[in-house]
Amino acid sequence: QVQLKESGGGSVQAGDSLTLSCAASGLVFEDYGMGWFRQARWKEREFVGVINWSGERSYYADSVKGRFSISRDNAKNTVYLQMDNLKPEDTAVYYCAADMYGERARTPPGYEYWGQGTQVTVSS
Repeated sequence: QVQLKESGGGSVQAGDSLTLSCAASGLVFEDYGMGWFRQARWKEREFVGVINWSGERSYYADSVKGRFSISRDNAKNTVYLQMDNLKPEDTAVYYCAADMYGERARTPPGYEYWGQGTQVTVSS
């Protein structure tokens, strides 16, 4: 049974940093590209970024480029989302997701497995 579990969410002030973690089990972690998505209230789930299986390549949405960074530790079956200079518009539930076909998918249907999400709230 595949499980992805996010942690590290919370409430912060604008300009603060936060690191989210996503621990995976039940799959061969290094076979998967790992993505991060977010969903704000009343909005659709949107792509944040993705990292390839080895961690050598990562891609980001324009809205977070230069502020967010994804990394992974295959020995720990964990992917991370480092978020710096947070803004109120970053407030959302953040989800990690696994893509068995690599790191090309930018929309939710491209991912086979999802975590339950963790809330990030940024106050001005």
